[in-house]
Amino acid sequence: MEVLVAKSAGFCFGVKNAVKTAYSNVNKNKVVTFGPIIHNKYVINDLENKGIKSVENLNNIKDETVLIRSHGIGPEIYNYMNKNNINYIDCTCPYVKKIHKYVKDKFELNYKIIIIGDKNHPEIIGINGYCNNTAIIIKTPEEVTEIDFNKNEKYIIVVQTTFRKAIFDKIIEEINKKVSNLEIYNTICNATSTRQQETEKISKLVDVMIVLGDKKSSNTSKLYEISKKNCEKTFLLESINELQLNNFNTNDKIGITAGASTPPDIIKEAIYKMSNIDTKDNQTFEQMLDESLITLHTGSIVKGTIAQILNGEILVSFGYKSDGIINHNQISNDPNFDINKEYKVGNEIEAYVLRVNDGEGNVLLSTKKIEYKKGLDSLEEAFNNKTTVRGKITEAIKGGFISNINGVRVFIPSSHISNKFESDTEKFIGKEFDFKIIEFDKYKKKIVGSRKVILKEKELEDKSKAIENISIGDKLNGNVSNITDFGAFVDLGGIEGLIHISELSWGKVKKVTDVVNIGDNVDVVVLDVDKDNLKVKLSLKQANGNLWDNIEDRYPIGSDIDVKIVRFATFGAFAELEPGLDGLLHISQISRSHVKKVEDVLKIGDVIKVRITDIDKDNKKISLSKKALEDSMVTEVHEPNAEINGNHFDETIAEDVIDEVPNNSLDPKGQKI
Repeated sequence: MEVLVAKSAGFCFGVKNAVKTAYSNVNKNKVVTFGPIIHNKYVINDLENKGIKSVENLNNIKDETVLIRSHGIGPEIYNYMNKNNINYIDCTCPYVKKIHKYVKDKFELNYKIIIIGDKNHPEIIGINGYCNNTAIIIKTPEEVTEIDFNKNEKYIIVVQTTFRKAIFDKIIEEINKKVSNLEIYNTICNATSTRQQETEKISKLVDVMIVLGDKKSSNTSKLYEISKKNCEKTFLLESINELQLNNFNTNDKIGITAGASTPPDIIKEAIYKMSNIDTKDNQTFEQMLDESLITLHTGSIVKGTIAQILNGEILVSFGYKSDGIINHNQISNDPNFDINKEYKVGNEIEAYVLRVNDGEGNVLLSTKKIEYKKGLDSLEEAFNNKTTVRGKITEAIKGGFISNINGVRVFIPSSHISNKFESDTEKFIGKEFDFKIIEFDKYKKKIVGSRKVILKEKELEDKSKAIENISIGDKLNGNVSNITDFGAFVDLGGIEGLIHISELSWGKVKKVTDVVNIGDNVDVVVLDVDKDNLKVKLSLKQANGNLWDNIEDRYPIGSDIDVKIVRFATFGAFAELEPGLDGLLHISQISRSHVKKVEDVLKIGDVIKVRITDIDKDNKKISLSKKALEDSMVTEVHEPNAEINGNHFDETIAEDVIDEVPNNSLDPKGQKI
């Protein structure tokens, strides 16, 4: 005979905690329970035999301590006990406590409260007390049609923790047809939901289904309904002894599940009798109960399944005595983390135990701690192995940025966000980049990352590839990327080359920007390639040919041409023959008259006619003369050796002589010249 047992069968956390508390107070104090602590005759009778009885009202309570069951109570009962100084131990299930808070908070904000569940169930009675017993209580989808909802009101829905999910969904569907302003809180206990899902699955696989639990228990009855729908031979039993075992076929496949109020010894007894699995002899119920309560420790790492995501919190079922809660501030270090995008109900999740009990019976968990620990290890590994990690820039701070890398805050200095100066810091916020960890101190929690290192490595790689395709003499095209006092850098695609200021033009260049500006597209010639140091020297002036080639043919000595004065020197003026090609007009060659200062007779930009008197191709010098041109013009007007008053007179010589005669000189007759 094969036996399938639901893993979630038996006590839920709330019931388990309440029963455990009751047994721990046996023989210690006078203890009573307010109402049956559990819907199970076996446990109730056992506790009564040990001196813990159930009471239905508190009127006659004097010295006793009242134990509040997991179903919870309304505020009026708390007020009564406090007013009459009645000691009590509150074992209300933490999930029920949460429902109390939802209802109380929303009722104070003028919401109308809808509770889905059985109006006679003690849990519902207690919840209703937190809205002054004004809640609309609905048990079936059909009841919704009989209710007049006010379209102008705001409504909130909560649901009994042991309610059946399928019916809850149908009721919600009907309410949504009639109410537009609605907030829904699915407060069905995860243990209940899991138990019902397991029962649904197992009941489809077996020949006989056994549901163990008290027949008055709400959640046990729901398990029976689910099983009966899938398996005709379904039995609802308070003890396995109620079943005639000899009626079963030895080849039958048996399924066993149990309600939240079913003690572990009843389940073990059923398993033993159905499959002859040996149990620990002479174990008491209390021992079995202790065995079922697994102890956790702060700092433990647990794996579980996401049971619910509600109001930014995650409810996790991880197979221990209580489900765990991950508060929104313990989910991730990333401020932009989207919980609904990253997590789904049913997903497996790993978490760190922050607190075993938060005071309300909840186990507080943290995925942020797990994220941080794993992230820290990955960053240490990346630092040691010099590997790349990826992270998002989350904020700008003094001196740099904070990046979230694998759940860890990493400092990125401003000088390491890029391989060039960046004044606009905002453009990096929210962006993801690759980083190298350049400093790691786990104990000081000092972790520094760099994007610049990666960009430099990429730049070096690109340069190495690019320079392999460049040779001396190549004519290339690129854009001017940077300008300095000594030249201009040109982006050749993967590598930059330098045009020294002396290679910008054949003529004299005072400022680089007189020839090129950033962004200009230029043709250049490669003068030198240094593959070891990844440097390329370029020439702009040679890109269109050497201006000194065939210079004598284009500018024959003795020819007269128009030139433009481009700059001055103490010894003369430089004149442009064509762009990039200048000649020197020496101060002695500017005029037939004596010139003390070039600026006295010429201006920058003047266009004048001069004669080419010499070309020194080796030293790239051209000599110009305006005076020689003037001399030739005088010779054309006055023939040489002209006769004046019967004497031969050379006008050119005469002018030179006159220029050299002092102003106080006398002629032969004694008169001043």
